[in-house]
Amino acid sequence: MTDPTWTAVRAARAWLDRANGTDPAELTCRILKVTEEAGEAAGAWIGLVGQNPRKGVTHSLGDVADELADVALTALVAIESLDLDARQVLDDRAARVHARLRETLPATEVRS
Repeated sequence: MTDPTWTAVRAARAWLDRANGTDPAELTCRILKVTEEAGEAAGAWIGLVGQNPRKGVTHSLGDVADELADVALTALVAIESLDLDARQVLDDRAARVHARLRETLPATEVRS
């Protein structure tokens, strides 16, 4: 991810800390916010494929991507709010996933 991503994540965390504090109830809300954003991504997908016949197609692929990006950013803000380095947590998790993929997939499908 780019530096603007991490700048935005840290700025959002600081803004939330100032506005709402950092007690356990606030941290709970930040984690629950990830679920809310995921619901919005699901709603955008439903709108893209026209699953609701009453509404038809209401969203674009770009809308879905934007909502998924909101999920990712919200999760990173939640990680930062736990006084962890979200960049390091994400890098560590990505390395573990990549290692599992290298073990299970043919070498032609996984690049190091």
